[in-house]
Amino acid sequence: MRLSTEEINHIALLSRLQLSAAEQERAQNELSQILGYFEALSELDTEGVEPTMHALPVQNVLRRDEVRPGLTREQALQNAPESADGMFQVPRVVEAE
Repeated sequence: MRLSTEEINHIALLSRLQLSAAEQERAQNELSQILGYFEALSELDTEGVEPTMHALPVQNVLRRDEVRPGLTREQALQNAPESADGMFQVPRVVEAE
C-alpha cells in the first residue's frame, strides 16, 4: 500500500511535524513499507491460534505479606534535618492570611 502525499501531510500535521520535501518522500517510502509488512501479515492463516499478550508466560513473583519489625521513632528521626515533639518538622508551605 503506497501512502499518498496528502496522507503523509495529514500524518505530519497530526504529529505536529514540519517536514521538508525530502523528509516527506522518506516518510512516504518508510511508512508505505511498514504498511506493506502488515498487509503481508494479514494474509497469514491464524485460524486456531490463540491470541497472546506476551511471547513468554508471565508470572508475578511476590513475597509473603508478613509483619516485620519497623523503625522506632528515634531511628526514623535520627537523620531528619529538623524534628519537634517526635515528628518531622518541615517548612511552612501555606501562607497564613
